Amino acid sequence: MDDISVAICDDSALMRNLISRIIDETEGLTVAGKAMNGQFLVEKLDLFKPDVIILDIEMPVMTGVEFLRWRKQNKVDVPVIILSSIAEKGAAVTIECLELGAADFITKPNGSISADISSVSDRLIELIASYGGSYARRHGKQVRSSDFFANLGSDRLVERKLASKMGADKAKEFLASTAAKPASSFGSSFASSEPKGPATIEPLRKPGRIEVIAIGISTGGPNALRDVFKMIDPHLKQPVLVVQHMPAGFTKEFANSLNKICALNVKEAEDNEPIESGNIYIAPGNYHIYVEQTPLGKKMLRLSQEPQRNGHRPSADVLFESVAKIYQNRALGVIMTGMGRDGAVQLAEMRKQGAWTLGQDEATAIVYGMPKVAYELGGVQKQVPLEKMADEISKLARENS
Repeated sequence: MDDISVAICDDSALMRNLISRIIDETEGLTVAGKAMNGQFLVEKLDLFKPDVIILDIEMPVMTGVEFLRWRKQNKVDVPVIILSSIAEKGAAVTIECLELGAADFITKPNGSISADISSVSDRLIELIASYGGSYARRHGKQVRSSDFFANLGSDRLVERKLASKMGADKAKEFLASTAAKPASSFGSSFASSEPKGPATIEPLRKPGRIEVIAIGISTGGPNALRDVFKMIDPHLKQPVLVVQHMPAGFTKEFANSLNKICALNVKEAEDNEPIESGNIYIAPGNYHIYVEQTPLGKKMLRLSQEPQRNGHRPSADVLFESVAKIYQNRALGVIMTGMGRDGAVQLAEMRKQGAWTLGQDEATAIVYGMPKVAYELGGVQKQVPLEKMADEISKLARENS
């Protein structure tokens, strides 16, 4: 197997070394090279030949934003993950980076040179594996599956929990000397990446007219949603409810960014607001979003901070569950790129209630996780490539309005 190669661009030598250590200690990843600013990275990019770039924003000589502008002008397609302390305090700058073509972002914990970078290591590896792995496969490499890296994250979680109870050394000794291995085995992770045939769901009723569209999406979502909403039917009548896994403080700017390129009105959802046609509602970070019906039959959006579901808040399962209950067969559910299984179970429930359902296909998903599980559960009527998703949603909505 080939390794996913990673270029690190950060003006802090400490951060470059800390990130390098995380990558070096992860099977399947390798450091292609390190740069102290964007200009150095530009000069060394052909030498590094990375599958993915980890990029700081605030740097001397050439900032991260300036590098992204250069990347766009020169049509460089290597995916970029923003890892910056400014991301936390400057949501607008972070979203500007996404508009310029960055794939995703992570906020540095406790400032720009914190040794606590390990607290975001699992998320960092997930994004490297997802975006870097997708790029590497498109360019002929044989790299490990996203499931492989997800299982490594599960292993590290088990080890950390054991370490908190018995100490790090004893935890490692325990795992090495007993059959009580962490939650996954490396060998099984390859087999699990192969999609199974779908289960059979017999809907309780035939699909009806579509009154609402619900979308669940995660890793790979920011750019995928830009592609969809840029091409969505400007005359779409149905409201669209979106769960995109994103931290608190960023979804309002993200919605504003989408609003600039979409003919429909895109906004961050608010609690107790009526659901109106022609609007796209983005779930706020750290809040579940769901539909509630008043005694007079009016549909309202509700927000909650109930516990995470499937490790997420907002959770696509929470949204889909409410749509299945309130709208039954009068809805369209869409599940797109993302690691894990959030949304899969309740998309299958939507299908059981008679709703229309779509899933992004494996070839175009940055991570074929959520849509794969939904497909295996029988919840996906049709798998659709990203470039055709806007047309497919628009056509179904138009023909069944």
